[in-house]
Amino acid sequence: MKFPFLRNVALKGLILFFILALLIGLIPADLLGKVTLYNHLVPGRPRLPFGETPQRSYNLSLYNLEAMFATHEISARSGEGDDFRVVVLGDSSIWGTLLHPEETLTGQLNAAALRFCGKPARFYNLGYPTISLVKDTLILQRALQDSPDLIIWVTTLEAFPVEKQFASPLAENNRSLLKHILGGDDPTHALASGLWDKTIFGRRRELADWARLQLYGIPWATSGIDQDYPARYPAADIDLEPDDTFHDLKPGDDLQVHLAWDVLEKGMAMIKEAGLPALLVNEPILISNGENSQIRYNFYYPRWAYDAYRSELQKRADDAGWNYLDAWDLVSMDQFTNSAIHLTPVGEQQLAERLVLTLAEQVCR
Repeated sequence: MKFPFLRNVALKGLILFFILALLIGLIPADLLGKVTLYNHLVPGRPRLPFGETPQRSYNLSLYNLEAMFATHEISARSGEGDDFRVVVLGDSSIWGTLLHPEETLTGQLNAAALRFCGKPARFYNLGYPTISLVKDTLILQRALQDSPDLIIWVTTLEAFPVEKQFASPLAENNRSLLKHILGGDDPTHALASGLWDKTIFGRRRELADWARLQLYGIPWATSGIDQDYPARYPAADIDLEPDDTFHDLKPGDDLQVHLAWDVLEKGMAMIKEAGLPALLVNEPILISNGENSQIRYNFYYPRWAYDAYRSELQKRADDAGWNYLDAWDLVSMDQFTNSAIHLTPVGEQQLAERLVLTLAEQVCR
């Protein structure tokens, strides 16, 4: 009698366990992401979560966009206050690699205590450390839900190649949210998942990342550290290879057909449809004067490709009537850190000061 009883108890317990695991796994990702300690028990972060050394940075990378926004200070309020809310999009140069939050572009713009349209301006850093227009548009789509008053989109040529658009893991893992860019279902990517993938076991990485992000909120709040700050880092390349290719393209090739202009146009159209002003910025790049600098501006860009991109971007901005700032040569070579797009605090200050002048002319006209 004892063995059948124990067997039945074990069987029922196993069934209940699997039912519970399935029910937990069925919690939608966006609903799970909204459950957070941030902006409640701990302050919201000044930049989106990203990190590869969580033990030192108290930060980590994940793909749940709703969870990422829930940690950010932009989610601390509904947008019904008196601030003029400015969202700043971009890559790692905007996020602030090697910079403390107050040294970033948005940190310095907030320190300027600007006012737009009679309201105090509040700048939100929604940069993210991968370079892709699709990734920027994904973040833009979500940011529009937080009642911004102005969008500043900072970009560079490296974000434009068609083959790079889903190189960002954040974009790759959120294709289902990008149908407005893909023009419908993406036939190259399977969105459907099996029953196992919907259980707590199939979603264990997602759930673990969400839980770790909440736990890292406590040491982050007490230390203010949200990235690893190495004592030394390799400086950006000044002496360059005698290579005139850009993503396997050579002078004489049609660069423009290999760039995702349609993604930029769709992103700008999204902003316009939301009834918001926008400023598109071509971000500063390192202009080398070292070896082979007559061939390349820097590690990323041969001169012929970058010049053609700048010319086309200016033409499209003029034709579309976009507010546009070409800041490509604003910052001197010595104000870059470990790459041709990462600025020092002084370089960020120079860009912030130029943006202030541009915004004063274009906002609330």
